[in-house]
Amino acid sequence: MGSVLALSSSPGHQNWPFSTEPPLSRWDTHPAHWDSPPRWERKDGRLPNPGSFHSLHRSCKDVFPHQIEGVKMIINKTLSSFFKVTSIFPLSEMLCLPLLSLQEAPALIGEMDSSGSLNAHALLHLTERVRARTVFQTQQSQFVTWQFETEYRGSDFTAAVTVANPDILRESVILVAHFLQSVSSGLVLGGELVYHRGRAEEGGILTLAGQYSRPNWVATLNAGKGGAHASYYHRANKQIQVGVEFEASTRTQETTTSFGYQMELPEANMVFRGILWGVLEKRLSPLPATLIMGAFVNHRGDKLQVGLGVTVG
Repeated sequence: MGSVLALSSSPGHQNWPFSTEPPLSRWDTHPAHWDSPPRWERKDGRLPNPGSFHSLHRSCKDVFPHQIEGVKMIINKTLSSFFKVTSIFPLSEMLCLPLLSLQEAPALIGEMDSSGSLNAHALLHLTERVRARTVFQTQQSQFVTWQFETEYRGSDFTAAVTVANPDILRESVILVAHFLQSVSSGLVLGGELVYHRGRAEEGGILTLAGQYSRPNWVATLNAGKGGAHASYYHRANKQIQVGVEFEASTRTQETTTSFGYQMELPEANMVFRGILWGVLEKRLSPLPATLIMGAFVNHRGDKLQVGLGVTVG
């Protein structure tokens, strides 16, 4: 599997929320930082922008490890100031997909596996406050998802509209509207409205959302007819972060609860993320490489999965 990523990236949580000089707003930073965690009140007393609806639970999710299995090597190669290629070489397959990725908008990010399935994102900043995003997903030669999103970020609110899988012949479409409003320096309220229409059915689902942030913790809740999603992120100190996530679905009648933690050891160039599985990242200084080791245990299924990877570049 290969992928191409933009050179600019969202700021990591290692510097937040303990930053002593947070930017006044995401609008004062590069557009690529739009999805970073919420900031605190501006020095002039105005409320900050609440960020994207998709990033409400991001603080908690970033603590959780990414499950790996098998043996693979990841090579990052910067070809120019606008072009970067990431190639993933699993033990049984090898594929590299070069796509254009710009540091300034517009940006194109693509990922393809050995079967030809593609996941591509295109991002375009129309104005300082308006951006458009397009997502395409294919499974081999068949399109499975295509969606178009437009987002507007005001000084203290965010509004977005998404059109997904429009099909004129089948008379089907999915429309999604998001809205977030900063009520105070730490409180954000908003909601999501999903409307779907097809030949056989038509309906909508409303979900309300809220987030309360303090300097070292963030609590987030989404609740609606479709279920509930709650998360809590806490940073104990500069080395230890923990997160708890709860999800309940009325459609599947299932609930899940996850607890994760992240421990950083700067002196040893190591980061460990754990849950029911663990991932250890070790920087191999002075080489430009990182060793990744992971293990996953399924006690109910009596199954053990072990992964090993090396990232170069």
